[in-house]
Amino acid sequence: MMEIVATTNAPAAIGPYSQAIKANGFVFCSGQIPLRADGTLVSGGIVEQTEQVLSNLKAVLEAAGSGLGKVVKTTVFLANMADFAAMNEVYGRFFGENKPARATVQVARLPKDVLVEIDCIAA
Repeated sequence: MMEIVATTNAPAAIGPYSQAIKANGFVFCSGQIPLRADGTLVSGGIVEQTEQVLSNLKAVLEAAGSGLGKVVKTTVFLANMADFAAMNEVYGRFFGENKPARATVQVARLPKDVLVEIDCIAA
């Protein structure tokens, strides 16, 4: 059985997808970009954008009855791999002792020309 997860504490989907889906004891979160819950883009660089992305994921996970401490896998999409160290510092602050499996890739372009997008799977 699948359940759609939606919260007003994170930006609404900007296409034909859900913020997350709960299925078989897992939460599959769609990629989050640095939009505020009201849909406005966060200004600033990779630090500010990563903070917003992870805050969005946290809100979606909490709406699903999970949390960052239960994340088992993330994928980080960066517009520029030169931003890796700064993104990684923020990422480490949000995840603390939980160190989920992760893939990080540089992409040619992200929605709305943002610097970072992150998706995740959580228990």
